[in-house]
Amino acid sequence: MYKLTLLFLLPISLLAQTKSVLFIGNSYTSVNNLPLMTKNLALSLDDTLTVDSNTPGGTTFNSHTNNATSLSKIGQGTWDYVVLQAQSQEPSFPPSQVASQTYPYASVLVDSILSANECTIPLFYMTWGRQNGDASNCAAYAAICTYDGMQSRLRESYLEMALDNEAEVSPVGAAWKYVRDNHPTINLYNADESHPSAAGSYLAACVHYASIFKKSPIGASYTYSLNTSDAAILQNAAKLIVIDSLDTWNFRTNIIESDFTSISTTGAAFQFTNTSQNATDYFWDFGDGITSTLENPIHNYNQAGYFDVTLVATNSCTSDTSIQEVNPVVESIEEQNPNNFFVGYLDNQFTLHFKNSVATNIYIYNVHGQLLQHKQSTNQIVQISKSLASGVYFISVSSLNGTNTIIKKVTIN
Repeated sequence: MYKLTLLFLLPISLLAQTKSVLFIGNSYTSVNNLPLMTKNLALSLDDTLTVDSNTPGGTTFNSHTNNATSLSKIGQGTWDYVVLQAQSQEPSFPPSQVASQTYPYASVLVDSILSANECTIPLFYMTWGRQNGDASNCAAYAAICTYDGMQSRLRESYLEMALDNEAEVSPVGAAWKYVRDNHPTINLYNADESHPSAAGSYLAACVHYASIFKKSPIGASYTYSLNTSDAAILQNAAKLIVIDSLDTWNFRTNIIESDFTSISTTGAAFQFTNTSQNATDYFWDFGDGITSTLENPIHNYNQAGYFDVTLVATNSCTSDTSIQEVNPVVESIEEQNPNNFFVGYLDNQFTLHFKNSVATNIYIYNVHGQLLQHKQSTNQIVQISKSLASGVYFISVSSLNGTNTIIKKVTIN
């Protein structure tokens, strides 16, 4: 009889990653040199980040759409991500004003990014509310008179820009709120109650790292000028807000996840079911020298052993690989109730005679357990054409639900 066992392993992925990122924004990005800070943070976690930026003070999305430097850098088309940070107040204004003053230009920038490289991911940098709200615009719009009110509007606007443009969000503002609410002794603001302090920029770097690499920044040895205790709190905040809530920030629409399941069928055959996400093409290596590009292949192993099955799932931009181990163990095949049907082989054709007409599955195997032929029939006499060399073969007959199996040995001279 056949004995087949499966040992499932977790998908294997490379830990170290390399990304290239362009930062488009203003002083909220340039203060404390956030791009360099993010690069150094990634390096301390064994990842490589190439960065560039254009961040003139106070610049809006509208201004960037006409900024020759911004457009030139975007047009290089070499970026994995382009981070887009709006003027700090503008996305918090009334929805109708943001819809006319901010959203159209966010879309123009995204269009420019994708025109240069359809695989670049636009990443909207959600900023934070001012320490005590926007005093300069409070009289005109009461919703932003407080930090919480301003933060709420920023969150709404950045999420809407991401959804409208099929982009992602780096939720720095959401992590900022978490730290304010849970660790108020860490001051995230500069003296102007608007720009980030060293701690504020470090928090932004942690969130950007988690958003770009989709990995936790916890354990980074790079802490900028912060003490290790505060740095650990900010690293954890980024992990909680980003990694534990990936779906919230529209991330999964852009991630390929290679994965599959496998089950043993009759004999040494395995059915592989592809469960990958966001892939369009598939390459299977069954570990025995046989490959396939089918989405859900069936594979028969000719011998016992341990085989690493590799699935590479790809789309036009990226790929992901998963590996699982299968262990088909093929022992001797024994006859079972061989007198319940009769079989002959002549002129490359099997002829099976059954005592009654019943619905059956008929399988033909070689001595190694390799499935050679499968047929379903309801006839009392069944003929199966199959050219075979001299040797020993086994005919397995079972009902359609897999019960009442009969196995008969056939010797071909």
